[in-house]
Amino acid sequence: MREMGIVLFPCLLLLSTSLTKGYAAIIRASPLSLGQTLSSPGGTYELGFFSPNNSQNQYLGIWFKKLTPRVIVWVANREKPVTNLVANLTISINGSLILLDSSQNVFWSTRTPSTSNKCHAKLLDTGNLVIVDDVSGSILWQSFDNLGDTMLPQSSLMYNRATGVKRVLTSWKSTSDPSPGDFVIQIMQQVPPQVFTMRGSTPYGRSGPWAKTKFAGVPLMDESYASPFSLSPDVENGTINFSYLQRNSKFSRVVITSEGSIKLFQYNGTGWRLGYESPGNPCDLYSACGPFGVCVTSNPTKCNCIKGFVPKSMEEWKRGNMTSGCVRRTKLSCQKNSSTKIQGKGTDVFYLMANVKPPDFYKYSRFADEDQCKQGCLSNCSCTAFAYISGIGCLLWYQELKDAVKFSVGGEFLSIRLARSELVSAGSMRTKIIASGICLSIIEILAFASYKYWRYREKQNARVFFNSSQDSWKNDLEPQEVSGLTFFEMKTIRSATGNFSASNKLGQGGFGPVYKGKLSDMKEIAVKRLSSSSGQGTEEFMNEIQLISKLQHRNLVRLLGCCIDGEEKLLVYVKHPPLPHFQPGFLGAGFRTHMSTFSTSPCVPFLVP
Repeated sequence: MREMGIVLFPCLLLLSTSLTKGYAAIIRASPLSLGQTLSSPGGTYELGFFSPNNSQNQYLGIWFKKLTPRVIVWVANREKPVTNLVANLTISINGSLILLDSSQNVFWSTRTPSTSNKCHAKLLDTGNLVIVDDVSGSILWQSFDNLGDTMLPQSSLMYNRATGVKRVLTSWKSTSDPSPGDFVIQIMQQVPPQVFTMRGSTPYGRSGPWAKTKFAGVPLMDESYASPFSLSPDVENGTINFSYLQRNSKFSRVVITSEGSIKLFQYNGTGWRLGYESPGNPCDLYSACGPFGVCVTSNPTKCNCIKGFVPKSMEEWKRGNMTSGCVRRTKLSCQKNSSTKIQGKGTDVFYLMANVKPPDFYKYSRFADEDQCKQGCLSNCSCTAFAYISGIGCLLWYQELKDAVKFSVGGEFLSIRLARSELVSAGSMRTKIIASGICLSIIEILAFASYKYWRYREKQNARVFFNSSQDSWKNDLEPQEVSGLTFFEMKTIRSATGNFSASNKLGQGGFGPVYKGKLSDMKEIAVKRLSSSSGQGTEEFMNEIQLISKLQHRNLVRLLGCCIDGEEKLLVYVKHPPLPHFQPGFLGAGFRTHMSTFSTSPCVPFLVP
């Protein structure tokens, strides 16, 4: 009977070698059961059964063998876990891998349409589980064609233009539930291709178009970036493959999480290092600012309308909801008069935006250079923008500009089609602003130069004046005009006021503080110490002393004298008979309400309450 079984099931001719640390291969005679594992030849990966959070659900999966905690990179029966204590992975009659329970219920199968009569399954050092034809050595089925939530080096996403078949990454439902979740990463069929993250049927994130070695919408992928990815078309089979080719580390992976984040991890010997994550900010979410809006990756991020456009609903924008986007402020010339296809030529203009993620819904055009690309857009009134990108060529947009992002660095140039008046008015205003700025600058320079010259002349006059003796400037005054005026030395004033002690300060006026004091003859005085900001020169100061010395009134304190020492100018007042008490009120409001003739003078006498 045993010999007859071998004849009926040729796949059983290959005997598996049972290893201490796991099986070398799986055949029908030696299935993989609960508690057993299949290791890759180099011991990098391991295939076996696992139970998330020690639940009763059993899943067949692949993980990194030597790393803890365990990281699952592939799951076979994602939608149908085994719930009893017996499970076997074996080779079926037709050469398919099949997962059975004790009742021979099928929980998962590769459904391989194979005609081979000799085959076995093994795990490669790439983490790829394969079914191999023993005669030809060809691979009949592989797990890399049936990805879960993880891409390993040498695995790839795929899109078949002819059949529409896709190879995608699908997130787990949660961190403890491997069943398919809400998020899918896939290649879109545009030319050039781009990678989308979908949430159900709704776009969630977008890479931007592929430009030979990078995605135009990922600013980190600049010219110096050594990309671990490759996107290549297979013309013969009509497919596009997006491959992960990380060669620097065998312990690396790209995963789509249950929350919709794309993460690239590398193992550094002690733990997993996060090398890339998207979305990394709100601008990575698809069309965060709506049609004709641009998401600016500043800190914090913000939404703006593209130049020449205004919010479609200002009320919504004020409430923080920008998804309705923006609308054109001024119609294009060709839209106003669409009698001919090229009406806009020479009338409409383009506004150049830098550091931009190219919007969605682009169309590739075979124009030879940027100027041809521009003219091609300008000749079609439906064309809203163009870009000529290194590694791609000419891209044109014929509908709403969605998912445009403004980066601080990186990105591409995007030319937005606008009515000429949008740039002309802006240019005129800019010219006026620049001209006004230049005029103001010239006025400021002249005013500053005049002030400096005036200050220089004042200092020169003061230096000449103060170099002369006190007797000379005393004699400059006519005795009959300033009879009774005393010229004090600074040391006398300092002695009388206790060196301008804070305890002797009566108050602060508009032109300086006032101090009380007592002369050696016990006469009480008030000393007004003029501020250097009064702007008064020595000559003006002396003229005003002559005038004030003539003023007499029973409610006015009398000018007793003055003191000039360097740049210090002081007025000494006294009431006759000597003041019984000085009130702070006589410094400010009193002298301001006196005579309008002296309302702007720092030397005006004070009113005594």
